[in-house]
Amino acid sequence: MAPHVIRTDQAPAPVGPYNQAIAATGQFIFVAGQIPLDPNTGTIVGDDDVAQQTEQSIANLTAILTAAGVGLSDVVKTTVFLADMNDFAAMNAVYAKYFAEETAPARACVEVSRLPKDVRVEIECIAVKA
Repeated sequence: MAPHVIRTDQAPAPVGPYNQAIAATGQFIFVAGQIPLDPNTGTIVGDDDVAQQTEQSIANLTAILTAAGVGLSDVVKTTVFLADMNDFAAMNAVYAKYFAEETAPARACVEVSRLPKDVRVEIECIAVKA
């Protein structure tokens, strides 16, 4: 099966030359990094609050995964990008509400010098469709 584009208006539209997600080989879903952008208003959620921004980023991931016919339980890998590693504990507390420790996906978390729209967090993921 050829890769195909996954799109939903329940998550922010891409702001550059990329798609929200790509399904590959009919099994793997690669979801682009999601920032805390409200898809209805186009505004950043949470001002400078990384917990609120993490909630919105995960809501955006969830919407895209749903459009692809999978859910958070199908995620096998995430990458979390933080503007400041001092925000790790607050981000992780929110993240843990969505990914139970026993079944949590593999994860990398890195501090970067800057994120789009100067947000505090961006999260991408890979899911497997059974």
